[in-house]
Amino acid sequence: MTSQVSTPAEQADGADEAVLGEQRKPVGEKEVKRLDRVIIRFAGDSGDGMQLTGDRFTSETASFGNDLSTLPNFPAEIRAPAGTLPGVSSFQLHFADHDILTPGDAPNVLVAMNPAALKANLADVPRGADIIVNTDEFTKRPMAKVGYATNPLEDGTLDAYNVHPVPLTTLTVEALKDFGLSRKEAERSKNMFALGLLSWMYHRPTEATEAFLRQKFAKKPEIAEANVTAFRAGWNFGETTEDFAVSYEVAPATRAFPPGTYRNISGNLALAYGLVAASRQADLPLYLGSYPITPASDILHELSKHKNFGVRTFQAEDEIAGIGAALGAAFGGSLAVTTTSGPGVALKSETIGLAVSLELPLLIVDIQRGGPSTGLPTKTEQADLLQAMYGRNGEAPVPVVAPKTPADCFDAALDAARIALTYRTPVFLLSDGYLANGSEPWRIPDTDELPDLRVQFAATTNHTLADGTDVFWPYKRDPHTLARPWAIPGTPGLEHRIGGIEKQDGTGNISYDPANHDLMVRTRQAKIDGIHVPDLTVDDPDSAHTLVIGWGSTYGPITAAVRRLRAQGEPIAQAHLRHLNPFPRNLGEALQRFDKVVIPEMNLGQLATLIRAKYLVDAQSYTQVNGMPFKAEQLATALKEAIHV
Repeated sequence: MTSQVSTPAEQADGADEAVLGEQRKPVGEKEVKRLDRVIIRFAGDSGDGMQLTGDRFTSETASFGNDLSTLPNFPAEIRAPAGTLPGVSSFQLHFADHDILTPGDAPNVLVAMNPAALKANLADVPRGADIIVNTDEFTKRPMAKVGYATNPLEDGTLDAYNVHPVPLTTLTVEALKDFGLSRKEAERSKNMFALGLLSWMYHRPTEATEAFLRQKFAKKPEIAEANVTAFRAGWNFGETTEDFAVSYEVAPATRAFPPGTYRNISGNLALAYGLVAASRQADLPLYLGSYPITPASDILHELSKHKNFGVRTFQAEDEIAGIGAALGAAFGGSLAVTTTSGPGVALKSETIGLAVSLELPLLIVDIQRGGPSTGLPTKTEQADLLQAMYGRNGEAPVPVVAPKTPADCFDAALDAARIALTYRTPVFLLSDGYLANGSEPWRIPDTDELPDLRVQFAATTNHTLADGTDVFWPYKRDPHTLARPWAIPGTPGLEHRIGGIEKQDGTGNISYDPANHDLMVRTRQAKIDGIHVPDLTVDDPDSAHTLVIGWGSTYGPITAAVRRLRAQGEPIAQAHLRHLNPFPRNLGEALQRFDKVVIPEMNLGQLATLIRAKYLVDAQSYTQVNGMPFKAEQLATALKEAIHV
């Protein structure tokens, strides 16, 4: 999609869940309402195709030109028990005609494919919202499985909602009766029937979805046409049934985007593209050594498709082998990356320490998830910050960079690569499951907007001994960055020793000298402390006394909450950290300007601990560790209380 304006929308994401600015206009026999935003949640069994349904609705919404934000939510099991509450999979999409920041706090529309989906999600649905239920599944056994003694469609449970009972399974099977499919095979297309119905309700384009289905099932053309037929049947059902007398329009977000070409993108896809762009800008081959782990595996899958850009992917037998291979590739002159989540970071910690000692560029991409141990593999959390900072033996400082939105993962990857290549250091890139799986519009940058990341490999000797002999010292440092030279193996005359034992300053020879160790430890720390990162920008239009500061994926909910408070006349300042090690140089001064500092985090206060320790500021933590992102209203309430305490 392409936007033709140059400034973002000024409307606040101040009421994510409200349906504002409603306008009506009759079209033929059915009425069309104009809305400025809608939040839809598709929910069903993990085998019902809710993620595919949500992805397709999102793609059509992006191509239409709306701003959007998504929240996929699915079980950790590959195929959770059917019809149970733990087996419910959902996909929430918030789209609008203006700039938005979150997937929304509560759905305006819930599509429930079975009793479990209804029960698992009903508490989030506000009174008066629309609920579309697949009545075919509300039989005695599925209802009993989730604790419904009576039918909630008939016993008054849903009296506060606008309920649309639709026999999705029956209608789908009837629509496909001429395809010769078994009933079980035909039932699998009921998600496409639901997608067609919702596409009609919200005037979504349909051509791309039909093309997608034909491509996805190209080897099974009959299945492809069955899905297309079910999709069209859902659309036609909305058009003809009396139960849906109204459809809705949400205009393109023409004021939300600067001019450019946009596409919908998830955080993991943006991160993968950022890594490829970084390798091209550095004129280095990209090497990924990785072991599959949720929710990071998508990056391995995506990068494996880009051999044409000089990308090499190695699916290792375990986490240690993955990072070991990546570090070897860094020694060989590649832009080296390893991807993982929290449990994998624990296994990689010794090799990260080796990379600190070798002072080689290496990107460690940690897509955080709920822990400890296996924890909540498919749920989000921000609890690896202290592990990234200190999770190694000895003094082993590593820079830490965190993206704030799915699209920002692209820029954060470039930034992490800049630091790694410039300062010859491993770098942590801390994303999380919310960013990885969520999506939003992304403006595709022109190549001339990307930073120049080219590096100069060592090519000649760099030191003269007292006797006049020219030699190569692998630990002779750049006086500005303190980075050591990067010498490619096999370069004549630049042979040097590598390993984990302490090096002698300059020569790189093994050294057990206490004074040298003290010097090397302090020098490595000084190199990290001296990394150039931009100053922190504080958004404080009203000279507030309270500052809310966040990092990573809390950006959207915090900003939405701040907009709400300002719309209510509450003065509050906001700042967001991308660089967590080192902190921006002006962070201490910025913190001292405010009477109160509040730090919302999806952990038990890890950034707050770092800030209190370093700056002696009485920062207040507001924390959540339930596997889900913050809700804007929840944060707005907490911040308002902080302002007035």
